[in-house]
Amino acid sequence: MTIRKVLLVDDEPDIRKIGTLALERVGGLEVTQASSGLEALELAVAAAPDVILLDVMMPELDGPATFSRLRELPELADTPIVFLTAKVQKNEVERYMELGAKGVIKKPFDPMTLADEVRRVADGT
Repeated sequence: MTIRKVLLVDDEPDIRKIGTLALERVGGLEVTQASSGLEALELAVAAAPDVILLDVMMPELDGPATFSRLRELPELADTPIVFLTAKVQKNEVERYMELGAKGVIKKPFDPMTLADEVRRVADGT
């Protein structure tokens, strides 16, 4: 799977900024940012991402709830979704995977390897 476009969903401006820089400058990817689950739902179809990076803990609509709503959109039903979170206890990761996530990337992430990690997780390798 070739990944060119990423939708990065996180309520923390610093995470969005660093993540976007890492994915665009280091990884050569095109990034659309969303600051909330609701904004992600508004932008996702038009952004047509190859993969969605989704924060778990957000106000209003958290990551798992956003995940479920994204899956209801026919255009995104098969788009790989990777959770981005500091909560990586075994039972939490298992829960995200049971929802249908392609994988989990731990925060804080390494900006120099983020794009490669996104590609690896989205490819399932």
